[in-house]
Amino acid sequence: MATREELAVIKAARAGESRAQLALGNRYLNGGSGLPRSKGTAFYWLRRAAQQGVDDAWMMIGRNISYEQARDLSSPREAAIWYEKAFDAGIAQAGLIFARLVLDNTEQFDSNAHARAIAALSSLASRNDHQAQWLLAQQMQRHGQPALPGAAASAYEERLVQEAARAGIEDAQYALLDKAWQQGDGDGFARDAAALVERLLARNAAVLAQLEKEKDAEPGMAVQLSAEEAVLLLRYGQWQLRSQQGDPAPVMRLFELAAVAGNGQAQLELGLLCAKMDRDGNRVFMEHGLANFKKALHWLALAGEAGVAAGWHALARIYSRSIYSQRNLQVAQQYQEKAAEAGLVQAQCELAQIYWRNRRDDPHHDVKAVYWWQKAAAQGDASARESLADFVVQDDELSWAARARKQLSEKLRNSNPFLSARIELAATFGLTKPEALLIDIKQADYGHCLVVDICDLYARSKRRLIAIQTELQRATINRISRLFGDVDCGFSGLEGNYRQRQYRLRTAFPDLA
Repeated sequence: MATREELAVIKAARAGESRAQLALGNRYLNGGSGLPRSKGTAFYWLRRAAQQGVDDAWMMIGRNISYEQARDLSSPREAAIWYEKAFDAGIAQAGLIFARLVLDNTEQFDSNAHARAIAALSSLASRNDHQAQWLLAQQMQRHGQPALPGAAASAYEERLVQEAARAGIEDAQYALLDKAWQQGDGDGFARDAAALVERLLARNAAVLAQLEKEKDAEPGMAVQLSAEEAVLLLRYGQWQLRSQQGDPAPVMRLFELAAVAGNGQAQLELGLLCAKMDRDGNRVFMEHGLANFKKALHWLALAGEAGVAAGWHALARIYSRSIYSQRNLQVAQQYQEKAAEAGLVQAQCELAQIYWRNRRDDPHHDVKAVYWWQKAAAQGDASARESLADFVVQDDELSWAARARKQLSEKLRNSNPFLSARIELAATFGLTKPEALLIDIKQADYGHCLVVDICDLYARSKRRLIAIQTELQRATINRISRLFGDVDCGFSGLEGNYRQRQYRLRTAFPDLA
């Protein structure tokens, strides 16, 4: 309970007396004498005293109130003023908080304040403040350092990160590990990551013991991992798989920890290990026991749901092989389609081949095959482009349709719009005369390709597919489809039977014969 003296100070502070506000803020900082320790309440009174020009108030703020507390209890613009004053008065830690307030809320500050924040970080970094070194390196990564040339800035930034990492700043350590991994320095990554991995394993010892006891892992277990830490365990496990060929059980525990933390790639790696297979479907680690397909299916499905297309692809491989007791080709194809829809090029090519091989089972299988070859080719797959070559039309300025298109006049377009449209379609897609005169554009357009099938009307023709490759081809089809939108393209329609259409073509272009 507050003493009579404290009550008098509180009354004076509420009345607006700045020295009483300073004294009350100081008492809440330290607690005792009937008042609890509360930095939030202390900041409230010190802030009110600082607003009235009491220098000791912002000195206390800069020395005692953390960045998180200032951010939550005041606006960044106001708090930055007190911390900058405290830094100028010689309180080093206030400079770091001032810089963070400005750089984390750049939209509230002008370029001058941004420059002062960078200057504060530079000053602290030169005094071996490792947190400042890391923050300054982050700013250089985002915005560069205009005072230094490119090579010098890069070297300075790298030195800052290394010094911060050596001092134990974990964010800097993770940044160096990520750089080593991206550059392909697996040995360097593993050497520097080992201590961090051991620390993560020790922190999650209870979870590891539970996994060892239950021989299974489920999402939602009390694993203590951030997304960045889960990536570290994943990569460390991947490096161990590549560099060692021993018992995969220790690596599996790394993947399990990252997997229960929600890392999709770790869920994939764990599923593959449980199935004793690699990403190409080859059997691995067969000397270390049987595959656990039940567990593999569980984690591969979670990986697929997390957006890792390779998880669906691995499931398709498992269900399509006789090594799995519940082999089911229909389910395998469903997972193959999921992987292809998620953008996995290998799955797109394999699915296209499946549909092409079975094109006689369904009249639309060849259409689906062309679709997936196009998807894979759009991602640069050479085999898909080669397979697609047979369905791509080649420009031929000497073809009958190209010559006819050059002769199309405005008068002919107006008097015979359907014939003109068919000639334009034939010139764009290399159609023969029978195909041009008999094709039903509304039925032929499948979005990604044209299905030219006039066999019921012209017995000597052969069904074929033409891939739509360019925006000009797509625009041509759209325009012609609108023209034929409400028109019966059959022999009972406006254009008449085949003989009438031939006669109209010969009359309009006599030299094409």
